[in-house]
Amino acid sequence: MTGPLLKLEHLEVRYGDLIGVSDVSLEVPAGSVVALLGSNGGGKTTTLNAIAGLIPVHSGTISFNGEEVQISSPADARALGIATVYQDLALCDNLDVVANLWLGRELVTSGGLDEVEMEQRTWTLLRELSAKIPSVRIPVAGLSGGQRQTVAIARSLIGDPRVVILDEPTAALGVAQTAEVLNLIERLRERGHGVILISHNMADVLAVADRVVVLRLGRNNGVFNAVEVTSETLVAAITGASGGARRAAAAPPPPPEAKITRLPSARPRRIDPPSAGGR
Repeated sequence: MTGPLLKLEHLEVRYGDLIGVSDVSLEVPAGSVVALLGSNGGGKTTTLNAIAGLIPVHSGTISFNGEEVQISSPADARALGIATVYQDLALCDNLDVVANLWLGRELVTSGGLDEVEMEQRTWTLLRELSAKIPSVRIPVAGLSGGQRQTVAIARSLIGDPRVVILDEPTAALGVAQTAEVLNLIERLRERGHGVILISHNMADVLAVADRVVVLRLGRNNGVFNAVEVTSETLVAAITGASGGARRAAAAPPPPPEAKITRLPSARPRRIDPPSAGGR
């Protein structure tokens, strides 16, 4: 296959009479990271939810692996090979790493859960991701923010998806933990996954993304090569400043200032008081 794994064309999503996105298009090739940038209300979350099957699409098309598809539910997205890791991670703090990874998809034998096989496959997956997890048998509550993000991403890979969507994966993380997650995103690219990275952190985006798609007011406002684009260009696309500059350049020049001719003020007429014998 030479085309993109996932392709959106002129996507439109409404919430009643309100338009969430009106014209969004993007392509996610295999082995690449495509970042979605935009201010709050730009359409990032709506686009994510449409791909994940949480909300219906009113017009436009979604194609997966070269074929147009309908994603009506999260189960449809998972069946296609689309996994989503949300910002809240949805981990069970009281369960260990193995239990979180296999929750709802446990391996069973005739005698019950196959704990040995699940643990071995968990370690294999974490090593492939170069994850820094000290033990897979400690509760998730005892892990750092970066390690918890690693567990959530690893869990999304249990079903062997082709496309992984990451919603603000470095939010509220420290420098070391952020570096750990960015390293993990690079491992996903090396494994051949198509990655959609939704983030407000421009430095993180420029560090790992191959392509940056900017959304503004529910529409595409630029697609950029991450290697060539500058942060100033991205800020201008996000805020609409670039369009404002073009409009300002096209505006007609102001009329020349009118010359004002000042007339000499009239001197006040002197009035002499009447003499005493003037009556």
